[in-house]
Formats: sequence, C-alpha cells, structure tokens
Amino acid sequence: MIRVHVICEGQTEEMFVNEVMADIFKPQGIYLYPSLVGKPGHKGGNFKFQRVLHDVKSRLLGDTQAYCTTFFDFYGLPEDFPGKTEALALPNIEDKRRRVEERLVEQLTAHIGEDAMRRFIPYVQMYEFEGLLFSKPDSIASEIGEAGLAAQFERIRNAFDSPEHVNNSSATAPSKRIKALFDQYDKVIHGSLVALDIGITTMREECHLFNDWVGQLLALEIAA
Repeated sequence: MIRVHVICEGQTEEMFVNEVMADIFKPQGIYLYPSLVGKPGHKGGNFKFQRVLHDVKSRLLGDTQAYCTTFFDFYGLPEDFPGKTEALALPNIEDKRRRVEERLVEQLTAHIGEDAMRRFIPYVQMYEFEGLLFSKPDSIASEIGEAGLAAQFERIRNAFDSPEHVNNSSATAPSKRIKALFDQYDKVIHGSLVALDIGITTMREECHLFNDWVGQLLALEIAA
C-alpha cells in the first residue's frame, strides 16, 4: 500500500482527487489522501508559501513512509509565491509550470531537508482546475444545464493548443470564460459535476501536463 498526501488548493480539487482520480489509483494499491492547504476550516485559495511549507513539512515528517504532492492552480498563486513572477515571463506552459515547481522545491528543501523531500512531487495545474473541464466542452454545457452553450465552449477550446493553454488573466482564465457565458457557475457544484461526467481518462488524453503528473504518481513505489 502506497500513501500519497495531496495538498489541494480548494474544495473542488479535494473532491476531484477523492471521486475522480482515486478510481485509477486504488487498483494499483495507491491511496490518495487529499486535504485543503492551511488551517482546519480554511476553504482554500489565496494561500501563502508559509501555509504550504507547514502542510508539506507536517506530511513528510509526520508520515515518513508516505509521499506528498500538491494540486494548485497557477492562476490562483499569489504573486510572491516562489517562481510565480519568473514564470509569467516565460513563453510556454511547460516552462511556466517547471519554473514554479523548481522554485517551490528549492524553498521547501531549504526548510525540510533533501532526504524527506525525495518523497515530494510538486504539481501546479495550468492554468487552473477549469482548464481540465475544457477536455470535453459539451460536458460543461450539459452539466450546467445549458446545452445550447456547447458550441461556444467548443470554440473556446478550439482556439488553443490544449485545454491547459486556456489562459491566465482575470478575464480569460478558464473559470472566467465559463462565468462569462453562465454567470451562475459555481466551481464546487458545477465544476465537480462536469469533472465526474468527463472522467480522468479523457482529461489525461487532452491535458499532457496533467497526464505527466498522474503518471508520476502511478509510478510510485513504497517509500524506503
């Protein structure tokens, strides 16, 4: 049995780990334990590096046979988060994600130590959780009860190389594009329903950075 603590940005990501991702991990003997970043009662989002440090440190040092990973949206990272400012200047999503993850690991290692950090797998979602939902645009339309919007969601998806490229600003981030067409969009309620309808297989096929992370976790071995 392999345990992986997943520190999530918010309630939707926590649900996603429990109800969508877990299905492909349990048959492999890998059990995911999601929790929200920060103090108990915190609902996620708007978090600081110190909160992440506290949570990663407590998981790695408190459970020395387990792994720990993150599930954070790039769009939601505060500007002073390790590597965020540098990443914004880089040209592609692969480099942006890599820069944040590298800087995060550097700073965590300075506080936690290299030995424990061998069991840490960083992951930052480009550009946010809703990007995964554009893996199947008609599912967004059907699960919010607005089938007539399917073509508009499809046009958004087709304007980018992949769902993970749907971009990063207060007007153009994936969730902002959904809300522009359906202002009643609720990330926890609708985001969860859409994710369940799409399923992890389609998301892995459409989103290669997400697929890389899932592959890393599936390849884990029992910690020494």
